[in-house]
Amino acid sequence: MGKAVERGWMPPAEYHKRKVEMLESLASGADDGRTKTSGIMRALHELYQRSGRDVGRVWLCAQTDHFHSSLGDQGWGCGYRNFQMLLSSLLQMDLYKNSLKDLKVIPCIERIQGMIEGAWREGFDPQGASHFNNKLQGTRSWIGASEIYSLLSSLQVKCRIVDFHHPTGPSDTHPLLFEWVKNYYSSGYGAARLPPRVVRTDKPPIYLQHQGHSRTVVGIEEKKNGALCLLIFDPGCPSEEMQKLLRQDVNGSNLQQLRKFAGKMKHKQYQIVAVEGVLSSEEKEAHRQASRLLKGERVP
Repeated sequence: MGKAVERGWMPPAEYHKRKVEMLESLASGADDGRTKTSGIMRALHELYQRSGRDVGRVWLCAQTDHFHSSLGDQGWGCGYRNFQMLLSSLLQMDLYKNSLKDLKVIPCIERIQGMIEGAWREGFDPQGASHFNNKLQGTRSWIGASEIYSLLSSLQVKCRIVDFHHPTGPSDTHPLLFEWVKNYYSSGYGAARLPPRVVRTDKPPIYLQHQGHSRTVVGIEEKKNGALCLLIFDPGCPSEEMQKLLRQDVNGSNLQQLRKFAGKMKHKQYQIVAVEGVLSSEEKEAHRQASRLLKGERVP
């Protein structure tokens, strides 16, 4: 924020006000909520019910809040913001209440850093811990799929890393990533049970990592022509833009900031972290042991 003042982007009075709020947030361990937008998943469900004529079917994740990067974490905080999005969904699900009983509110970034350090002290991903010299709290270090996996596993949240390690389609696209996401959200609907056109699932969102950035997958569209389109919450998108989706006059054109077709997903490699339930104490120990050489499931 100091640089924002130097460059004239923020008045000094606003800087001091935010600094006080940041210190209060750090003291409580809770996120201050300034970058949060709630109610988007419900608004998307209503929007798809009345529009989207070219959409054959759409699957949406469970209720999830959007968090965007602030001036204090711009350029390095995306992994933490995506964890906040994922956690905002898990905290609303009865299945995870015991695993997350010590988390009454969404933690701030510094507390998340401390939680990851706690997972390392438990023995999760020692190679990753060594990479950061066992220190995250108070730094501007980027985190990725491995840190999210270790943190969730330490909380007894069952998850897995899936590594789409090279393009599998024309023009360096990743059709297998899109198919995987569709299968994740559509599982539970057998051939004998035709789902509605707009499906609000009970599945959490998916953490999506690629070189230099991470985002959160909150659903997937299947067009009438069979084309698939991911629906993505990007922590780089400010709340002012996300709040437009809550307006009464919102229409399909407002979805452009969320929609990502295969042609827009052309990084060399993608990793996802998908939540799949809770871990028993024995399963947590097995995950801890396996994380000594942490590797994702490779597709293909």
